[in-house]
Amino acid sequence: MTFRIRAARDEDLQPLYEMAKLTGGGFTNLPADRTALTAKLARSHDAFARTDDTLGDDLFVLVLENAATGEVRGTCQIFTQVGQRYPFYSYRLGTLTQHSAELGRTFRADQLSLTTDLEGCSEVGGLFLHPGERAGGLGMLLARSRYLFIANHRARFADRILAELRGIIDEAGGSPFWDGLAGRFFGMNFQDADQFNAVRGHQFIADLFPKHPIYIAMLSEHARASIGLPHPSGRAAMRMLENEGFAYENYIDIFDGGPTMTAKTDTVRTIRDARPTRVVAIDDDGGTAALVATGRLSEFRCAYGRLRECGDGMALSRDCAAALAVREDDEVLTVGRV
Repeated sequence: MTFRIRAARDEDLQPLYEMAKLTGGGFTNLPADRTALTAKLARSHDAFARTDDTLGDDLFVLVLENAATGEVRGTCQIFTQVGQRYPFYSYRLGTLTQHSAELGRTFRADQLSLTTDLEGCSEVGGLFLHPGERAGGLGMLLARSRYLFIANHRARFADRILAELRGIIDEAGGSPFWDGLAGRFFGMNFQDADQFNAVRGHQFIADLFPKHPIYIAMLSEHARASIGLPHPSGRAAMRMLENEGFAYENYIDIFDGGPTMTAKTDTVRTIRDARPTRVVAIDDDGGTAALVATGRLSEFRCAYGRLRECGDGMALSRDCAAALAVREDDEVLTVGRV
């Protein structure tokens, strides 16, 4: 069974909506709201249709499709430059050191400062794989296909890239971090605030959020314990990001306290290691497992395949060539599957 990544289309709205209902909340980039998802698809269509190869304010939505049945079983998103329509807020975890000569003691207080430091970065996000497909490396295919898309359209992306991981959500669907901090200023629970943000944007944060630093010692124990931790379902995603060269640099999400990972775009492993090559043969005579991508913008496709050196190019496995509609003499972008 072969799966491929392709650009999202209007007819993908229903499967995207069905997957959004499975996220369990706290998944801002994939809201269970048809109007919001329709707007995302429209924005993605505009991004794929834009012909000038420059950095803009674009959103690309990709889907994971079963090449045999046409079923959509996963999705991911790429933002070319965050913070262009609304400020992109994060909390930065820092320490304030103070000394009292009279007491002969030094005090170090951890605090959270509201910041827009990451404004202008590109972002990879919105990754969701249907629970029935969480085997065979499909999550990694979704994740790494985004980097091959970036590598294939490098001029459209910033020099720094981020990924926000969902934070701790309790069994009732609430967020200890939100309840311990932001919820006290907004008069709404986490689910309502998360839904409002996903559907209508987060300008309300700029309007109502306190701008002064928050001393962590003043938060509840549960709120403190959740700072910078990913949701249990996001631990594998965090490891994949770390393997790509992303690092947690004390930035957290202002809603649920989840970690924000960052990297220099050109040092992301898949982007750095991606290589163009020409397909000179299509057969099933073996080779090395790889991710293979082809096409630009709305014609972009990516799948797993096998490659081996052949003359002045590479031989590509038949199933991958069929999934990507690749023929002999076509150029593809490849990176090892490791």
